[in-house]
Amino acid sequence: MPIFIDRRLNPKDKSLGNRQRFLRRAREELKRSIRDQIRTGRIADVDAEHAVPMPETGTAEPSFNNARNSGRRQHILPGNRHFSPGDLIPKPGQGDRAGASSPGNTVSEDAFRFVLSREEVLDLFFEDLELPDMVKLNLKEILAFKPRRAGFAATGSPTNINVGRTMRNSHGRRIALRRPKQQELDAIIEEIATLEVLPSSAAARQRVAALREELDRLERRRRRIAYVDPVDIRFNRFDPRPVPNANAVMFCLMDVSGSMGEREKDLAKRFFVLLHLFLKRRYDRIEIVFIRHTHLAQEVDEQTFFYNTQSGGTVVSTALEEMHRIIDERYPSHEWNIYAAQASDGDNFAGDSERCMALLNGKLMRLCQYFAYVEIIDEREAHIFGTTENGTSLWRAYSEIDLRWPNFQMSRIATPADIYPVFRQLFGRQPAPLKRA
Repeated sequence: MPIFIDRRLNPKDKSLGNRQRFLRRAREELKRSIRDQIRTGRIADVDAEHAVPMPETGTAEPSFNNARNSGRRQHILPGNRHFSPGDLIPKPGQGDRAGASSPGNTVSEDAFRFVLSREEVLDLFFEDLELPDMVKLNLKEILAFKPRRAGFAATGSPTNINVGRTMRNSHGRRIALRRPKQQELDAIIEEIATLEVLPSSAAARQRVAALREELDRLERRRRRIAYVDPVDIRFNRFDPRPVPNANAVMFCLMDVSGSMGEREKDLAKRFFVLLHLFLKRRYDRIEIVFIRHTHLAQEVDEQTFFYNTQSGGTVVSTALEEMHRIIDERYPSHEWNIYAAQASDGDNFAGDSERCMALLNGKLMRLCQYFAYVEIIDEREAHIFGTTENGTSLWRAYSEIDLRWPNFQMSRIATPADIYPVFRQLFGRQPAPLKRA
């Protein structure tokens, strides 16, 4: 294993190591401030600029100085008209200093304020997040490639021979090497035939002999200079060119039935807003399908998904059936990377949880790259569910799916502060441990 030693000199009165440690502290402080703002505010506000304050403490580089309360030192200080020996000198910021929010004439230092753009905020917020199990294609960094014409090549498949360019090269080579033409040989043969018909004479015999010698020379030259030589052959060249890869789809399934109160709907909306921003930021070549369900499920647009007030009973399997129908119609699994995230309070129609388990085991999990389920629970029940796996019928059914399929993950959310940790748990880069089928 190679070992690298940096022997570059530090700048004058500076330390590169201290500077790097400061930059790491500043970055961690920025990430912490962003997470705190999102926890206490609206998640949708992450898609905007942020002014992040950072305390002055810890920003200075370490240095060696003389200790003020030890050692023996002698000082010669100039006199002044305002103080006498023994007078107490107020420290900066004391005495007649005005309040922190009111004007004054005292010099002080404020905390650092970083104004981060939308791109910088999202980079910090979604750092180390990645859709897991990229089996088919990495949606952000790998593109699809399509062959396109890129000129000619001297080698290639016989099916890609370019006849026009090959014959052009052949014609130029024959002209440069002065290959005898067939018309020249035909003219000599015709002249020999004419002379042989005439009465024989010494001059005619000499002319015929010279013509035959010239004809033999031209034929040998034609045989040496091929009509089409391998150096003339050109093939059509095709280079792979990147094209946008849109073959990925994310299904967002949300329960909006009567059992979902305002708190539950708000938490679910916050989770999907965060998921939506994550997908838009990390994978701009991905389609998102919104499905909301009561006792019926329907595909809706983003505005309706988050803000429509329709309510009703609860039949979760309708959302899974709608998802499967859409996959069959528009997103064949051999061409698309399919991901899904579902949010619900866990309440379901009697017997429908078994139907959900059958749909997932029999159809959907074989088609999906990844399926995440988030259950919205009451804050008072959070400590109970933290120590036991008992819960709603839907949670128990999905627990069996979780044990069987490695591309299925599930978690619970009780408060807005739980959304971000759960989100990182479900969509973190670290792969989930494989489960036995």
